[in-house]
Amino acid sequence: MTTTLRRAGSWLARRAENVAAAMLAAMFAAFLVQIASRYLLGLPTGWTHELSTMLWVWLVLWGAAFVVSEREEIRFDILTGAAGPRARRVMAILAALGLVGLYAVSLPAVVDYVSFMKVQRTAYLKVRFDLLFSIYVVFVVAAIVRYVWLGWRALRGDAPAADPVQATSGL
Repeated sequence: MTTTLRRAGSWLARRAENVAAAMLAAMFAAFLVQIASRYLLGLPTGWTHELSTMLWVWLVLWGAAFVVSEREEIRFDILTGAAGPRARRVMAILAALGLVGLYAVSLPAVVDYVSFMKVQRTAYLKVRFDLLFSIYVVFVVAAIVRYVWLGWRALRGDAPAADPVQATSGL
């Protein structure tokens, strides 16, 4: 059962990376169209800028929710790096409890605000803002799930790495 879940998780992670790559490619294509239109044809286009901005919002939040692993996140970890395994576990549990609590408390207001934004649309492409910002709701739910999992692992005795940079860079 666990190998099946690991395989499914690995497959989903690769698909999340594919979606992020597709968004980045579309954003780059819109950027090239914008440059060509403005400087070669002399016809500035607003929709390309708007599309690039929307894709950037989605790319950042999608990547943070589904692509970037815990080891790849940038952290200010002077305290955790100097602490022993037991202290790192306690810090991980406290951080997980705090973040899950903050995200969970904010989730109803986030959903309410995103739902309210259906009354407005973007200037050029006329995309409803609730659809544009719905990725933030997905991000918040994914962050809650991630930190519940990390807190559970810390409770079960799995201390976070002391220095993820050294563990992966060979220093």
